[in-house]
Amino acid sequence: MTERRIDVFFYGLFMDAELLRRNEVTPAEPRPAHVDGFQLRIGQRATLIPSSGARAYGMLFALTHAELERLYSGPGLEHYRPEGVLARTLDGGDCPALCYNLREAPSNDDRNPEYAARLQGVLSNLGFPAEYVASVA
Repeated sequence: MTERRIDVFFYGLFMDAELLRRNEVTPAEPRPAHVDGFQLRIGQRATLIPSSGARAYGMLFALTHAELERLYSGPGLEHYRPEGVLARTLDGGDCPALCYNLREAPSNDDRNPEYAARLQGVLSNLGFPAEYVASVA
């Protein structure tokens, strides 16, 4: 019997399916999506913070619980916690999903330009809106 898959919304480098595969995760059902009411914040890594009127873009994938445990047990990822979000696929469908966020948002002066540049590349390769890609800093 195969383990049940659940939808997960990724907004950082884990939007890259190849990166997931290198982490022994088999992403299924890839769908570009966004969540409203959240803003992307980049410190050493990315997180989403609640922000009225904001929108964050990302990818929905179906993963197993075992894959999520393996993925978020990596160095630096243990501070992320799952929370429920309502993602909207770019074709207009709503999808409840898990989304992993930091317990505490990075400070405004905490920056990682290398991470931001890599994230811009992933967002651009996935075809997200140019203005959103440009806003990632």
